[in-house]
Amino acid sequence: MNFRCLLMMLLVVVLTLPAAAHADLDGFLAGLNGQARTDIDGYGVRLSAQFGVPETRVHSLLRSVAVPADAFMCLQLGQMLGLPPEQVLRTYSANRGRGWGVVAKELGIKPGSAEFHALKRGDFVLMDAPGREPGAPSHARGKGKEGGQGHGKEAGQGQGKGKGHNK
Repeated sequence: MNFRCLLMMLLVVVLTLPAAAHADLDGFLAGLNGQARTDIDGYGVRLSAQFGVPETRVHSLLRSVAVPADAFMCLQLGQMLGLPPEQVLRTYSANRGRGWGVVAKELGIKPGSAEFHALKRGDFVLMDAPGREPGAPSHARGKGKEGGQGHGKEAGQGQGKGKGHNK
């Protein structure tokens, strides 16, 4: 293989890495949107149970976002930062179309932080609703580990590994 061919292959790899990294969050969100389209009420129940937000607020949030997965992200970022979902929604609305990375930065998640990397990787989980039959398959799993200690208000909330900052 000559040098020119090797250089071209390296260039292709370098140019596709950012797209591959972004595909994880996009893939996770696409999965959520697919689930919500088949059962929006069940999706709302799952969001309510996971984030401890009344179903009426979840459904209001679902009506305020472009796609159902955006409601999950408003709740997830709110939980990570200890902010109400409505505050995240305002930042989301002001930065519409610029991506969740921009929204996260605007809310105070520092680029390079563990939280920012988790966001980019799509290390999130949407739990099944309480009462799911034992052994039934679970859905919309990201790459993250369940039960990590993040920035939630109670011990055990949040995503990922590490000690986190419980309030």
